[in-house]
Amino acid sequence: MSSGIFDLLVEQLQRLPGIGRKTATRLAFSIVDDPGMAKDFTRVLDMVWKKVGECSICRNITEKDVCDVCAGKSRSNSICVVHNPADMRAIEDAGLFRGRYFILHGVLAPLEGKGPEELGIGKLKRMVERFGTEEVILALDTTADGEATSSYLSRVMSGLDVKVTRLARGLPPGASVEFADPLTLTQAFQGRQRV
Repeated sequence: MSSGIFDLLVEQLQRLPGIGRKTATRLAFSIVDDPGMAKDFTRVLDMVWKKVGECSICRNITEKDVCDVCAGKSRSNSICVVHNPADMRAIEDAGLFRGRYFILHGVLAPLEGKGPEELGIGKLKRMVERFGTEEVILALDTTADGEATSSYLSRVMSGLDVKVTRLARGLPPGASVEFADPLTLTQAFQGRQRV
């Protein structure tokens, strides 16, 4: 194997979120050292490329036209809007929500070419109408882009007969007020509850 091909493998692995140069290099060595693993990865990646797509309703990843969550008959008509399928899985795995989801696959970022059309906002509105949704829960990150997306979605949904809520924000358990950033403190004060 030439070092050029190995370096190309490292570069491709480094494109994955959270993978830096050192980790990518370590992973590349593992793949090169185990030809069986390399073949297995190739086979699985080929299957993913050919068979995994987007749910026609909620944009979740699935091997079918409609994902298992959307096909579920016991789900409530509430819709939880999330940034990506990983966020949906975290909420599902925690057993916190038994409604439907809508996956944006990003947040509004006009400079990166991510507008309402790319996020499927029109599809979300049709989903709200189709299921007679009573509540849309915005479960987006508290980054500047996430906040802008939440504000935009709130305005879009105001034209529909639906309650729009968002996840509570503020100090996490065990956090020190002294070290909290201003945004976290602001959200904690705004979301305070009666004791």
